[in-house]
Amino acid sequence: MLTKDLAICIRALDYSETSQVVTFFTRQTGKIGAIAKGSKRPNSAFGGPIDMLSHGKIVFSDSSGKSDSSREKLATLTEFEPTYGQPGLTSTQSDLLVLNCCLLAAELLNHLTDDYDPHPELFDGFLQFLQDVQGNSDKSQILALSILFQLQLLKEVGLQPILSYCVNCKTRYEHRVSSIQYPVYFSSSANGLVCRDCEPAFPDKLKLTADASACLTNLAQIPRASEKTLREIQKVLVHHFTQLLGRPPKMAKYVLKG
Repeated sequence: MLTKDLAICIRALDYSETSQVVTFFTRQTGKIGAIAKGSKRPNSAFGGPIDMLSHGKIVFSDSSGKSDSSREKLATLTEFEPTYGQPGLTSTQSDLLVLNCCLLAAELLNHLTDDYDPHPELFDGFLQFLQDVQGNSDKSQILALSILFQLQLLKEVGLQPILSYCVNCKTRYEHRVSSIQYPVYFSSSANGLVCRDCEPAFPDKLKLTADASACLTNLAQIPRASEKTLREIQKVLVHHFTQLLGRPPKMAKYVLKG
């Protein structure tokens, strides 16, 4: 059965001298792995090798109507029509921070979503993120967009951290984050924020500055935050993703290095 969908390439590996194995995040089907036979040939039906982060229309043979075990096999990509002028690996290489943030987003998307589990809003958010950072030279804006997408990803896959109140005692933070006498902590094991009274119960907690706390309890402040505050928040999120995945994301060190 042939399926048509909109897709973004989030992983591409050489399979042979002429072919690739690619992972697409599609709008209606979810994440799929597919073999692109002959894609590395200059006159291939795909117009050449498929680039990371390239976006466009695809046609592939899936396993609809078959057993779950059959879906463990790679689909076969039959068509890929890239949308020119849209984000792609080549269009982000001029800015290393943009490139690294995009590759980190693709890596997290690959590891935190399941095959054939569609998330249309997450697809739209990822594509919008790629479009918004393309050609952007403002480091604070790039980091803010990256952080907001990572939080959207956690929400869409059911891992949204609790950021409006203490996970343990339910105390809300609205009037507490502006003063350092009320420190706020992030605990990955608690999947959210904990207050000063509860933090001893969470040895993995990270203490947040007042500015970082204010941003996390009110995400609308993130686009206006300083680069220093955004880097602190990104470091906390990298720590959280490390706990979720059981290892640090490969691209995280490059994003943190800036």
